Amino acid sequence: MLLDLGGRYRLNPQVALRPEPFGALAYHFGTRRLTFLKTPQLVAAVRLLAAHDTVAGALHAAGIPAGEHARYAVALAALADSEVIDAR
Repeated sequence: MLLDLGGRYRLNPQVALRPEPFGALAYHFGTRRLTFLKTPQLVAAVRLLAAHDTVAGALHAAGIPAGEHARYAVALAALADSEVIDAR
């Protein structure tokens, strides 16, 4: 599944990100679920989601090349399924 690059998302308010050398750990206080964000670029994109009108805008601001947006849309869709990010 791909996340809509034109959609508006944010980091779920019940999620805390802990920086790690590989990216970050995301802990959801509601579900008590731990999720790994496997690259620093993905972490940057997730942090920028709320500040941009679209997912594509957040990916661009995170320095992710347009050719890689589809790959990140798959990762973001998994984060949405895990309730790490949600639509706004």
